Amino acid sequence: MKISIIIPVFNEKQQLPELLERLLVVTAYGHEIIIVDGGSTEKYEPVDSVPGLKMLTAEKGRARQMNVGALHAEGEIFWFIHADSGFLYPLESYLRSLTELSERQWGRFNVRLDGNRRVYRLIEWMMNWRSSLSGIATGDQGIFVHRQLFNEAGCFSDIAIMEDIDLCKKLKKFSSPVIKKRCLTTSSRRWEQGGVLRTIFLMWKMRVLFFFGWDPDKLVKMYD
Repeated sequence: MKISIIIPVFNEKQQLPELLERLLVVTAYGHEIIIVDGGSTEKYEPVDSVPGLKMLTAEKGRARQMNVGALHAEGEIFWFIHADSGFLYPLESYLRSLTELSERQWGRFNVRLDGNRRVYRLIEWMMNWRSSLSGIATGDQGIFVHRQLFNEAGCFSDIAIMEDIDLCKKLKKFSSPVIKKRCLTTSSRRWEQGGVLRTIFLMWKMRVLFFFGWDPDKLVKMYD
């Protein structure tokens, strides 16, 4: 099965080249990479001449950007990852696990923060445990979904934030997620810049407010 790796970006000039260097191997296996820029002010290197790699533009907002990527994707499986994602294992092993989807047809990976502090091991354990318990994944965990199920679920809702949680809630109506034990890494800069306890409290507060129906436009202002 062909996999479309869809990456929304906004001013990710520093992170994107390193990620692409790791990802380009997928094109040798017949898969594709789709980068969707949400109006960055930074200039990226041209990628039009790279086989299997597309650079698209969309209105800013991860939901809109990922929906545009899915609209132009040729693969049977969509794999949504962030520009600061990384891999602890050979990329080929992730690709094999994606092509071995069960009848549940969607899922996510475990996540590992790239910081070395012990508290990050606790945070990532809590993130993976909470996701396993609830069946709800975040974008950092690399959500993957079969094209047909993605379309049946209604794609990403056009909201400013929590689009990943909203999609998972819709996908759960069809089945529980497949959980891949291999880890994706993600940047710990959010906790480093905002402070560990303050960031944990903010994330939980936003999830609770979203659960009770708060406007995502208000939540994104809180996040920013």
